[in-house]
Amino acid sequence: MRPPVLDPLFAPVSTLPGIGPKIAKLVSALVGSQPDRDATVADLLFHLPHSLIDRRHRPGIAYSENGDIVTLDVIVGRHMAPPGSSRAPYRISAHDDTGEITFVFFHPRRDWLEKTFPEGARRIVSGKVEWFHDRPQMVHPDYALAPEEAAEMPAVEPVYPLTAGLTSKTLQKAVRAAVGRIPRLPEWLNDAYLHQTGWPDFAEALKTVHAPAERQDLDPDSPYLQRLAYDELLASQLALAMVRAHMRTLGGIARRPTGDLQRAVISALPFQLTDSQVGAIEEINEDLARPVRMLRLLQGDVGAGKTVVALAALAQVIETGAQGALMAPTEILARQHYASLAPLCDKAGIRLALMTGKDTQKERRARQAQIDAGEIDLVVGTHALFQGTVTFRNLGLVVVDEQHRFGVHQRLALSEKGQGVDVLVMTATPIPRTLVLTCFGDMDVSRLTGKPAGRKPIATVSVSLDRLEEIISRVGAAIAEGQKVYWVCPLVEESEKIDLAAVEDRHRVLEQVFRQKVSLVHGRMTAAEKDAAMGDFKSGTTRILVATTVIEVGVDVPDATIIVIEHAERFGLAQLHQLRGRVGRSDKTSSCVLLYKGPLGETAGARLNIMRETNDGFLIAEEDLKLRGGGEILGTRQSGTPGFRIARAEDHADLMEVARDDARLILETDPDLTSPRGTALRCLLYLFGRDAAIRLLRAG
Repeated sequence: MRPPVLDPLFAPVSTLPGIGPKIAKLVSALVGSQPDRDATVADLLFHLPHSLIDRRHRPGIAYSENGDIVTLDVIVGRHMAPPGSSRAPYRISAHDDTGEITFVFFHPRRDWLEKTFPEGARRIVSGKVEWFHDRPQMVHPDYALAPEEAAEMPAVEPVYPLTAGLTSKTLQKAVRAAVGRIPRLPEWLNDAYLHQTGWPDFAEALKTVHAPAERQDLDPDSPYLQRLAYDELLASQLALAMVRAHMRTLGGIARRPTGDLQRAVISALPFQLTDSQVGAIEEINEDLARPVRMLRLLQGDVGAGKTVVALAALAQVIETGAQGALMAPTEILARQHYASLAPLCDKAGIRLALMTGKDTQKERRARQAQIDAGEIDLVVGTHALFQGTVTFRNLGLVVVDEQHRFGVHQRLALSEKGQGVDVLVMTATPIPRTLVLTCFGDMDVSRLTGKPAGRKPIATVSVSLDRLEEIISRVGAAIAEGQKVYWVCPLVEESEKIDLAAVEDRHRVLEQVFRQKVSLVHGRMTAAEKDAAMGDFKSGTTRILVATTVIEVGVDVPDATIIVIEHAERFGLAQLHQLRGRVGRSDKTSSCVLLYKGPLGETAGARLNIMRETNDGFLIAEEDLKLRGGGEILGTRQSGTPGFRIARAEDHADLMEVARDDARLILETDPDLTSPRGTALRCLLYLFGRDAAIRLLRAG
């Protein structure tokens, strides 16, 4: 049950003044946390301003800088109305002791203007000044008040992210009303920590951020934002810790086979394992041997050999008579996993099957019958299939590949497919430590550093697009020697048509220059067309593949040695690194050419420098976090940290660690959240939408 003290915050936004059904829809689209229902008062309160307007700036007309928001004390001059049918704007002149200004209005109501700006009267006017032909003007001032009404204008005004159709005045009015509804909440932070940080209580922090007195109040390191960010992080870490505790109470199965099957898999490999692969396999074996369920994240850079580690883990579980499942995000990847695992499984005697959306009903029924009968040890398929109707005779281990959005709920659902199912999540996106805590805080982590033996580092150079012809001739020389080349063009959703044309143009130019067939892959093609183009490139029928970023994850052509990334300045670091990982997959020397259009901005320049200096994905991910914020790294486009509205990984990383330790301590001392602080923490979990975790508590 939600604590009744929170009821005012969970009322729909339509209960606030000025918000009818139409506006409520717009507000819900902007701030709502649930797509299918109205936003609540709490949702609106967690929609924080990004900056503020200081209306205390009163320089006088002559000293107002272009683009500044200023407040002026003026005497109104003449009204200059446009003639009858003219589309010209309506102008009003005004002056103060320092000079003259014109107020400009488009399509106004004349009677309203004459009442608001009576000729010869004194007015306090606030808005943005623009200098035009050396004369100042203000288009549609924000405020125009008689001196006795001037107190109605806020001295400092918060600025919120908006959506089309919603004005800032409507939103501000609703927020002011919402702030008035913040109840007195019990304190959920530890007294000693609160005293040490000097933070205000939750309500004061929220009120101050919505009515800031100074610009500093909105800084990420202000005590108000730190307090709110910490509350949000604590709610998240506490929920993750509770899920983990729940997973553990469900009990695991201690799996202690002889290890013969795992050794058979390893000896079937055509290469030696790296030290970090050996280490990761040992950590997983230890997890599997305990009577507690495994929840482990396996992080490895592109080409670090995660699949081999996963197969070794699966072999350990299969030897005990249980079954394994490997889930991939796309059908291409599922097929690729199947193709690379088949020869190893064959040698080790593991019965492998592939299930995809392309299977007919008849094939699927036959496959399902084999799984139910225990005639298949390992199933490879996509997430969608696995979350559907597939059942197992005795599922022991699930390996989830490359799925950032595979959240806590899915992890709980997986566990219901069998008795004491162990879970291994793999990712090739090197995730900085702070983000690992955010999204996978309930997991143990193994990192694969280093590349398999015999692989050489990739030489990276950045070259201006002015030297395009030179690069094309070098690519010509490389393919004449028998090398294979990726050529990547960017795709930006807003202008997909233009970018599609750019990809097709580049493809046409390269075919003309080299007088040979060049493969083309982009997002608008059908799966069959993409497969055919990739097949030609893989088999060597074509030597060049022109593509958009669809080739980013998991495409494996070991004899491709060059990748050219056009407009590299448009890509994020993590994406550039993923793309670069398409080459360097054999013992041949590989190179990556970053083609950029100058002049480069500071951030883009820094990105290209980092790419040239290092091949270490983890280092790159940490730098990317500094340059861009966490949302982009995990593939969620909005800025900020995925799943968070206030906390930002790049600003509040230190708080994340504290929140994690705090959450662990809370669950050790008060696992059912029944103490006074525990009761307050239940409010916190509801407030930040982490109430699913409360349902896991034995005490309800």
